[in-house]
Amino acid sequence: MQLTVKRFEELSAAELYEIYRVRVAVFVVEQHCAYQEVDEADRHCWHVFLHDENGIAAYCRVIDPGITFPEASIGRVLATRRRQGLGTRIVSEGLKVAREHMHADTVHIEAQTYARKLYEHLGFTQVSDEFLEDGIPHIGMIWRAE
Repeated sequence: MQLTVKRFEELSAAELYEIYRVRVAVFVVEQHCAYQEVDEADRHCWHVFLHDENGIAAYCRVIDPGITFPEASIGRVLATRRRQGLGTRIVSEGLKVAREHMHADTVHIEAQTYARKLYEHLGFTQVSDEFLEDGIPHIGMIWRAE
């Protein structure tokens, strides 16, 4: 499994296509959620993905501070192969990118509620009540450097 970390402008057309293909497959098709999946924040991110000969296995984007939240944030977290630890690994890599490239000591996420334990395991703390985003239950969570 190979890790790739690139800014938007560094992505090849093939990489960008594959990112959008898997994000739409998971967030729009699989979750039956019609929303604007591709957004302006994509231009202000580090795109982090694990891939092999079968394509992208896990992905997240690490968004610059001030774009969606005052602090750095992680979003669009997905694993195309479930129950293999890929979600934990990709979020860990996203935190590493936030710390190393953005010097972040705080990272904000809006997590789908069902994934709360995954994020808590990585050190995130719930900071909001549950809310609906695009019809799916979410919670705000914060990670702080120790």
